[in-house]
Amino acid sequence: MNEGTGSFKGKNSKGECQNFEESNDTLKESLITTHEQNNLTSASGSLLLFILILTQLDNLQLQGPTGQSHPPETAGCPSVMTAEKSGPVINGKPEDGRDPDGSSSSLDNDGYNERGMWNNKIEFILSVAGEIIGLGNVWRFPYLCYKNGGGAFFVPYVIFFVCCGIPVFFLETALGQFTSEGGITCWRKVCPLFEGIGYATQVIEAHLNVYYIVILAWAIFYLFNCFTTELPWAGCGHYWNTENCVDYYGENATNITNPNITSPVIEFWERRVLKISDGIEHMGGMRWELAMCLALAWFICYFCIWKGPKSTGKVVYVTATFPYFMLLILLIRGVTLPGAFDGIKFYLYPDISRLSDPQVWVDAGTQIFFSYAICLGCLTALGSYNSYNNNCYRDCIMLCCLNSGTSFVAGFAIFSVLGFMAYEQNVPIEAVAESGPGLAFIAYPKAVTMMPLSPLWACLFFMMLIFLGLDSQFVCVESLVTAVVDMYPETFRKGYRRELLILCMSIVSFFIGLIMCTEGGMYVFQLFDAYAASGMCLLFVAIFESICIGWVYGGDRFYLNIEDMIGYKPFFFIKWCWMILTPGICAGIFLFFLIKYKPLKYNNVYTYPDWGYGIGWLMAMSSMVCIPLGIIWMIWKTPGTFSERMKKLTTPSPDLKMRGKLAALSPYAVNDGKLKADGKISTISEKETHF
Repeated sequence: MNEGTGSFKGKNSKGECQNFEESNDTLKESLITTHEQNNLTSASGSLLLFILILTQLDNLQLQGPTGQSHPPETAGCPSVMTAEKSGPVINGKPEDGRDPDGSSSSLDNDGYNERGMWNNKIEFILSVAGEIIGLGNVWRFPYLCYKNGGGAFFVPYVIFFVCCGIPVFFLETALGQFTSEGGITCWRKVCPLFEGIGYATQVIEAHLNVYYIVILAWAIFYLFNCFTTELPWAGCGHYWNTENCVDYYGENATNITNPNITSPVIEFWERRVLKISDGIEHMGGMRWELAMCLALAWFICYFCIWKGPKSTGKVVYVTATFPYFMLLILLIRGVTLPGAFDGIKFYLYPDISRLSDPQVWVDAGTQIFFSYAICLGCLTALGSYNSYNNNCYRDCIMLCCLNSGTSFVAGFAIFSVLGFMAYEQNVPIEAVAESGPGLAFIAYPKAVTMMPLSPLWACLFFMMLIFLGLDSQFVCVESLVTAVVDMYPETFRKGYRRELLILCMSIVSFFIGLIMCTEGGMYVFQLFDAYAASGMCLLFVAIFESICIGWVYGGDRFYLNIEDMIGYKPFFFIKWCWMILTPGICAGIFLFFLIKYKPLKYNNVYTYPDWGYGIGWLMAMSSMVCIPLGIIWMIWKTPGTFSERMKKLTTPSPDLKMRGKLAALSPYAVNDGKLKADGKISTISEKETHF
């Protein structure tokens, strides 16, 4: 593409150029001052400011004698471009590939679809909130809190929240906003040597897209079975029940001595929903009801994202807010049940002695990485659709607090109901406390059978699960699509190719996911959950992300980039985290994972065959190996001596430039974009890289 402005028209008059520059500078200063004074916090504030700037610039256009656009250089005026307008222009479009109106359907001069932007700030906030606030907030955090010392668990949780959660969350979001690129090309621009980080995140994301949506299929199946006068898991006597089925309820709960007895809710889960086989060696037949539920989940997911930010931004108004209404209703219902406060006491009662157990600290660290969706490339993709001057720092702090606050409140909703369940059955809370699928599809469904109007509460609960998981799922798919489209824009930004790419990804992921809809599918699901997207993989990626930004690209340099975007530097502690605390803590937990590794067991009983563990480790290594292999590949294919290769590979892309008012003042701007005719870097400042 040929560079040109195509945005400003001017006569070959020095006086008029000076008047234009003076009026343009005055306009910028007044707009920036107004923006800082008002501190726009409304959902559409950033968009309104953006439109105002573009409108005023259009009013300042200088007409040429022929009425056509001329590059300012040829018209005798220096090239002028405001920071708010996003930087250099290529073929009459902003360099970051965005239309001023944020449309993703308009075309550039080459006929490519524009990348698009969020229509307003609320769409970004809700999309990120929908991604990070998911099933883990409801079924994992409350159980970990109870298991690891109640209120004492908040000590390691808050430490990891401050030292790892917020810094990495902010790093990925700001990186996407600064580069306007997806999860792979952003690392290619920042540091080509570590492009493998992007591939690692997308491999993990691809695994997630396959298995996470299976949970939605289970929830949809349960939801369909809620539309009855009596819940099918409320009692025995159904065709799937065995002679060992006994209803644990009331006075009979303490008079059971047969070790082979099972409850109706467990038999519904294992014999009706899953029809689970004896092991992964016997996959059995297809569960066609689950397969249809999975197809329905993918159908909904596809149409939530098929138009990119335009459709995603609208859907999240429902998917990200509805779960809060459901959670509030369930919370109010839960705390009014008998025995509720006994459950809450078990949830929060502090046991300080548990802090001496390293496993408590590991659980806190891994929960942060799971619940914040970091090291997946999702935050980078979502941030890339922001306007350049969006205050992503404030957004990230707010979203992180919202996420942890939701987890905390969800614990009250869950454990109040479990306390009621223990009270009704006259058993200790330890006997009913579950996490993961055990909580969502066994413990809580069993609890609602003891309530009046149980089908209603079951419907509300499973609708909440579906909405919690749905936006997490389609944002993950959208992020993977964004990464692929940004790698090959000339291929996928034409016509409806992007929509076809999403369709192909959905179909392929659906067919792979069908293996988890078989009678042995639960064993495959557990392998995916324990290995493919494990905390170990996320920690490994986080180590290299922090090193790349903190040491190779440079924490000071990235802070300057952020200041150029938001107008001020973030709290200095975050930079220290990138450089020291985050990689150090993540490395420590990663090593603890390896040292204390225990082979996966289903229900703590079934042991997988060796080849099953081999498949699990292959899935885990498929993402982690991308980083070292990427480094080796980049060094091998780059010409020159080793020193020259390292300098080239640790120098940011020439087109990665600041677009704000600090661009001309940057100490790194001297060498930005300086290339020889053969494409090689001509000079490299000592400040370019820590190497």
